[in-house]
Amino acid sequence: MTTQTHEHVVAAARDYLIGLQSRITSAIEAKDGQAKFLVDKWEKGPGEQLQGNGITQILENGSVFERAGCGFSHVRGPKLPPSATQHRPELAGAPFEAMGVSLVFHPRNPYVPTVHMNVRMIAATPANGKTVAWFGGGMDLTPYYGYAEDAKHFHQVCHDALQPFGDDLYPRFKTWCDDYFCNKHRNEQRGIGGIFFDDFAELGFERSFDMLKSVGDAFLESYLPIVDRRVNTPYGERERNHQLYRRGRYVEFNLVWDRGTHFGLQSGGRTESILLSMPPLVSWSYQHQPEAGTPEHALLHDFLVPRDWLK
Repeated sequence: MTTQTHEHVVAAARDYLIGLQSRITSAIEAKDGQAKFLVDKWEKGPGEQLQGNGITQILENGSVFERAGCGFSHVRGPKLPPSATQHRPELAGAPFEAMGVSLVFHPRNPYVPTVHMNVRMIAATPANGKTVAWFGGGMDLTPYYGYAEDAKHFHQVCHDALQPFGDDLYPRFKTWCDDYFCNKHRNEQRGIGGIFFDDFAELGFERSFDMLKSVGDAFLESYLPIVDRRVNTPYGERERNHQLYRRGRYVEFNLVWDRGTHFGLQSGGRTESILLSMPPLVSWSYQHQPEAGTPEHALLHDFLVPRDWLK
């Protein structure tokens, strides 16, 4: 990749990602109908470990979303952190450039699932001067009450976004998502999965970038119809307590296992933006076990297990 091509690609990726963030936050703000996104533009200072800038957007205390965070970042650093080179040891210590959009939406109604989506590009230039670039991302759904039609819809949209780029991608990325979004210390899935990919450039740069854009563009269709179906479902204290308890599992994954969180913190990223995925309220309960025959038990035993939702 020549320097000119590298600069062109970086500019194209930045334009796409900023536009994606704007489209998503506008749609979520319209769906909530009450709260507005706070737009926080930031820039890393000259003395900091990383250089670069970003736009963090956060909506809180809405009618539909208790907390919705959607961040864009574009940073440069002198040395790739360990979380980015565990699969690419030849790039250890190389200067890098990373940009992406990451979002987590925590709804108010426990019958509306939490959702996560991330699309990113990393470009590193080792000592030989030849830039290496790759993509990562995906999306996954974390319900508090399980509905098969919601899980099928979400996975169908993920499947359709990847289908033009190869029949093998959805099955691969779906399995990768199940393997990744697992609280291994509890042997428990975080949610009903979706798709996840990392270190991806096997289609060539342009085609791999097109695939990334297809995933990003599919997000609103994957999630908003589910919000519409569940947002007016009545709920009470029991459902709310269950939601807060399950959010605890979400926090555990993000802090213990998530490579994106580790990458940001290890590389000197902006802590407030890195942790925008955290829910506003959460609870833990010692050795809690849902009662058999309840919807809470069904979530754990029928939904939070890897399965083929498109059969």
